[in-house]
Amino acid sequence: MDRLHNTVRPYAWGSTTAIPALLGEEPTGEPQAEMWIGAHPGAPSRLERNGATATLDQVVAADPERELGAAAARFGPALPFLLKVLAAGLPLSIQAHPTLAQARSGFAAENAAGIPLDAPRRNYKDANHKPELICALDEFEGLCGFRAPADAARLMASLDVPGLAPLIDTLRSKPEAEALADALAAILSMTGDHAARTVADVARAVTAAAPADPTGALAGYAFAAREFPGDTGLVAALLLNFVRLQPGEALYLGAGMPHAYLRGTGVEIMANSDNVLRCGLTPKHVDVPELMRVVVFESSDPDVLRPAAAADGEHHYPVPIDEFRLSRYALGARPAVVPGDAPQILLCTAGTVRLTAGDGSTLDLSPGRSAYLPADGTATTLAGPGATVFRATVTL
Repeated sequence: MDRLHNTVRPYAWGSTTAIPALLGEEPTGEPQAEMWIGAHPGAPSRLERNGATATLDQVVAADPERELGAAAARFGPALPFLLKVLAAGLPLSIQAHPTLAQARSGFAAENAAGIPLDAPRRNYKDANHKPELICALDEFEGLCGFRAPADAARLMASLDVPGLAPLIDTLRSKPEAEALADALAAILSMTGDHAARTVADVARAVTAAAPADPTGALAGYAFAAREFPGDTGLVAALLLNFVRLQPGEALYLGAGMPHAYLRGTGVEIMANSDNVLRCGLTPKHVDVPELMRVVVFESSDPDVLRPAAAADGEHHYPVPIDEFRLSRYALGARPAVVPGDAPQILLCTAGTVRLTAGDGSTLDLSPGRSAYLPADGTATTLAGPGATVFRATVTL
């Protein structure tokens, strides 16, 4: 097992305090948005082996069969997942992620077009899909999936904004998929004075209504309005479900589902990808045609996951894919044992946990610290009453 040293990404929407508080460090005053824990080449974790420092992607690439075990044959010669601590102080962009086929074709097309990987207009940073799961560490707010058209129309009508009238008519008069697609396309094509007036009117309406419902959707929209004045993404947000997670609750977000995180801190796991198609609440590039091709236009209620404890104390969050598996241990007096049949990352978020490998070696993790365990077939014991440990691995 190896202690990991991880990179914190300073995206502008990041909280200035949440990740430093988790790590027990003094804030720098700068936003600290995501701590990446894994082998994605954009910011791979670092570790020390045999007296030398290496990145986790280099370690896996040097001997994928030893490091990944059966996962190498199943998913390929790279760690299939990326774990993060995400700390949103401001809303993230409304976004959706591609299917595996869409990612492969989009990545190849942009490579063929000669678009640099770091170009602002680049949509596809890699050839992988990006399903993801977010588990709240504190109260966490977000937007997730489309409302039913009738529900979105009622919400818009309640705001009494003249500029929303054509959208309300669309949502009330067309079949679901057509209504949602046409409404989103109309919002993303809004320009000039009409767009400015409509967004400003929506911002005023949600801000005025929010105090009457401080724990509901309008408070979330008012927060977005304050941080992104003039952004048509605020109107697009009215098409989406508002959700508030309590600590330990989670959401799974599959390909094509529009979503945005508004505020809060969570542990996030995803397939090993950084592919994002943005829709609004962002100054970054929005590729409307590609976004419309990727988004799945169907309504859904947010499926909040509340895992039950297994006999060994593991709380597992079920997802419909195998590239990642996330579980949580709330350790008591009795140690827990994790098998060594697959590559895994352990992240401590509370207390102190001692990891004991099969050879008797130990490693202590305090909050915010993590370790990588290769698929060497040996079990690892977790001990530390009061500690909380997240386990990221794969399903074989």
